[in-house]
Amino acid sequence: MQGITRRQALQAGAAAIAAPALVERAGAQGGFDWRRFRGERIEVTVQLSPRGQFLQRHNAEFEELTGIKVGLEVVPEQQHRQKIIVEYASGRPSFDVTEISLHVNKRQVGKARWNTDIRALLADPSLTAPDFDFDDYGKGMVTYATQSDGRLDSCPAGADYFILYYNKALFEAAKLEVPTTWDAMQETAKRLADPSKQVYGHVGRGLKNANVVLWSSYLLGTAQRDMIDANRQLITDTPDAVWAGETYRRFIRDLSPPGSIGFNWNECQTTFMQGRAAMWVDGIGFAAPLEDKARSRVAGRVGYAVVPKGPGPQHHCALFGAGYGIPEASKKKGPAWFYIQWALGKRNQLEWLTSAAGVPARSSPFRNEEAIGKSHFPREFFQTLEASAKIARAGLPEIVPVTQFRDVIGTALTNTLGGADVAAELKRATAEFRPILEQSERES
Repeated sequence: MQGITRRQALQAGAAAIAAPALVERAGAQGGFDWRRFRGERIEVTVQLSPRGQFLQRHNAEFEELTGIKVGLEVVPEQQHRQKIIVEYASGRPSFDVTEISLHVNKRQVGKARWNTDIRALLADPSLTAPDFDFDDYGKGMVTYATQSDGRLDSCPAGADYFILYYNKALFEAAKLEVPTTWDAMQETAKRLADPSKQVYGHVGRGLKNANVVLWSSYLLGTAQRDMIDANRQLITDTPDAVWAGETYRRFIRDLSPPGSIGFNWNECQTTFMQGRAAMWVDGIGFAAPLEDKARSRVAGRVGYAVVPKGPGPQHHCALFGAGYGIPEASKKKGPAWFYIQWALGKRNQLEWLTSAAGVPARSSPFRNEEAIGKSHFPREFFQTLEASAKIARAGLPEIVPVTQFRDVIGTALTNTLGGADVAAELKRATAEFRPILEQSERES
């Protein structure tokens, strides 16, 4: 993404990153002392990603601003998830700040009460900078970072909203409007399909495990919305769940390319990028490769919209994301909170977006006119992000055995593509997974 420079972004920030003495004076004048914990050292561990690499590149800025030394560790995603759980469970984690994959580890971390509730830190004006503006975070991400008992045990970091990608050229040639409901999307997909030219109305994930997040996107549009009830019981074989399963089957089996039963996101991306699919519902992170003129035939002709509405009273899109937390066992909670404020403040979150490092959890970057003007993404992209932030809801149940859940339900969905009855498959899968969930809920 062609974004504004860091120098330009810094000009819009609260305090210039300058010599320590100058920063100290600026903090004092502003009534907030960024150098309160100078001389301290903290350990930070995050996943290897463009966001983690961004923090690596700018680590010296935080150290200069605060006088706090940071040992920053960037670890590949799967290894990172395993590492932090092992260390949490030991009772002596080596880190003071860590990234949490909310769609994978939220329930596990929250149930064990491994992280600090940051609400007290947010309420303390001596510990929270006046321009941190927690209200700037999207409602969906704040809910996502909050545990069922009300504890806010991580600060929202990065978001992955499921959106509707559409091929503008195909829509314009057919003189069709972008659908706003799932039913309308099915009819539109039928009209845009031209198998003789290997063009299909839709493409989506059909592969076991990967397919669950598409099914959940349909379920979020019903009156049910969740996959477990208030008593933590599995409810994936209800009439709404069956409707979502039947909708999933129609889109994949009847409206997508042959072989879609084996498609994960990469096959979907390739199909859409070659101009062979009119519509695709998936994560916002695929926008960058789709707009890459060196790789994509549809670059410059990609449309963006919020996911269509379902039959339920609410309109939601699936949400996946990450937060940054402070272990309860950390003895450096103050310095750790300063780091999180810097890492996830408005300035850095804006640059995540403008440098294509990721989609921020904050909403203000999507309205930044300078960023919009200098980006090769259309205004529609930013509008879709902002609108999605307001309607986002967790795309997977907040449970510990989430990978097993995706395997079991994903197998059922795959079976329906081969002709199996949707209601029977979901009933079987629900019965199979229910004792797994109940056992995980009983374990401490």
